[in-house]
Amino acid sequence: MKIIPYGHQYIDKGDIKVVSDVLRSDWLTQGLKVKEFEKALSDYVGSKYAVAVSSGTAALHLACLAAGISKGDEVITSAITFVASANCVFYCGAKPLFADVDPVTANITPESISQRINFKTKALIPVHFGGFSCDMKAIKNLAIKNKLIIIEDACHALGASYEGLKVGSCKYSDMTVFSFHPVKSITTGEGGAITTNNKKYYEKLIMLRQHGITKNFTKLSNKKVAVNPWYHEMQILGFNYRITDFQCALGISQLKKLNKFIQKRRRIAGIYNKAFKNNIFFDLPTEKNHTKSSWHLYAIRIKDRYKPQKAIIFNKLRKRGIGVQVHYIPVYLQPYYQKLGYKKGLCLNAEDFYAREISLPLYPSITNEDIRYVKDELFEVFKEIDK
Repeated sequence: MKIIPYGHQYIDKGDIKVVSDVLRSDWLTQGLKVKEFEKALSDYVGSKYAVAVSSGTAALHLACLAAGISKGDEVITSAITFVASANCVFYCGAKPLFADVDPVTANITPESISQRINFKTKALIPVHFGGFSCDMKAIKNLAIKNKLIIIEDACHALGASYEGLKVGSCKYSDMTVFSFHPVKSITTGEGGAITTNNKKYYEKLIMLRQHGITKNFTKLSNKKVAVNPWYHEMQILGFNYRITDFQCALGISQLKKLNKFIQKRRRIAGIYNKAFKNNIFFDLPTEKNHTKSSWHLYAIRIKDRYKPQKAIIFNKLRKRGIGVQVHYIPVYLQPYYQKLGYKKGLCLNAEDFYAREISLPLYPSITNEDIRYVKDELFEVFKEIDK
């Protein structure tokens, strides 16, 4: 049976050619394509710097390290997100705190953030759920007032905008993190990046990505032997979070198509919005005035009367070949977090959103026939439930 996934990459002959060209070259990694991709990404989002790494999770981890997050610190993030948004805080020896979300957008709210801030709070990691930007002006004001660092988790939001600026410009944050997993706006297979306008963060991210090693003469501590061409210094504990040249070649090619990808995603979302308007079964995702979504997800929220039957609805859709997904189980409900003392009831809006949310297929290469099938079968399933 054919499965229509909730998300899927789009790879064309041009993408394959640029990867093939690199595979035939002398440099598979640590070559010029990495810098070329970083420049293309920073130009696209409007930031001064970009650092490409092996995954979105690696990007989150390095951003936290660059920000100086360590043992004794607390970092506030969203309850509705992939676990990496919180796990990266634990990687640094700090503690994640979870703030509640807007019941419509599932984005972290400034009000809930404000309630969680205390003397241990070091940073905020707002997550742009589904490609819809958080209210970054309000979050930035909180950060300034409380002297906090902001790391935007924009793994869903490459191509989205806030107040007319691309997400990733870092106007309202210190760093922004992206993912290039195959279901995201563009793909490098696996991969991620951090953008920033802060030179100190940029230089630290570069070192952290490659084992904490530098060859930069101005930063070397032993300049007497630095004249030797092989000389380098490991100055901090870093990681091997490098991305390959053939991945970056794919990323460069994909970036050139990103605006078209977003246009297609917006067109599909518009078709869904028109077809589902004023239906009695579920509520629709909604763009707020300050944001233009990248439409990473089309997340419907089933009405109260259907919440107890969510699993039945989900399974019926899967049996019809519609690869729906749920985004997300609130992070603190995961067994690992429960064992650490996080309790159910911490973020009531997040828990209610989880009880309602189902993500429908939305990706640039989905066919009109498949869109019609998703629409028709979705209504059929709800009608069956109502019998």
